[in-house]
Amino acid sequence: MASALRRTGTLLVLAIVLLVAAWAAVVAAVWVVGTEDQAGPADAIAVLGAAQYNGRPSPVFRSRLDHAAALYRAGHAPVILVTGGVGRGDTLSEAAVGARYLAAQAIPASAIVPLPAGADTYASLAEIGGWFRGRGSRRVLLVSDAFHLLRLRILATRLALDPRTSPAPASPITASPRLHVAHLLSEGVKVPLAWVLQR
Repeated sequence: MASALRRTGTLLVLAIVLLVAAWAAVVAAVWVVGTEDQAGPADAIAVLGAAQYNGRPSPVFRSRLDHAAALYRAGHAPVILVTGGVGRGDTLSEAAVGARYLAAQAIPASAIVPLPAGADTYASLAEIGGWFRGRGSRRVLLVSDAFHLLRLRILATRLALDPRTSPAPASPITASPRLHVAHLLSEGVKVPLAWVLQR
């Protein structure tokens, strides 16, 4: 009996060690992907939404929009897709606020496409996939915070997009070691779930 309990305990400890090691490996992969900037020719630049406050993009959202605008001006793509739905208690979608912000940065209205239906990352990417429906090329340059990029690549590929990622360099999250580490650790769980659940 004692021997069986010891074996069970040993197996339990081994399982925990393996789970922690796998989680740590995912966190490391999230960090590595977040350091890569794949900016290059694409059919569209797509900005993942973040919070907006009374019609003004939050600092995190603004950093993504500014980076997307810089990529557009550099000639990487002819259009910017802006995602993000209506948050709880809000009346405006993140996509609409982001589109208005880009227009104020002298981005032509014809080059800005708001996609306001996305309530989460998967829904936003599905909206992007819908925009690409029927197009021969599906190369998209996804803009978000560094910690977000591995999950974006996984989900975008599942949606038959050809993703490239480019992190927003001035993000307040990346600038804060505490926030950045917290998000990296969280992605250690979210990335495997995205892989298994495909969303």
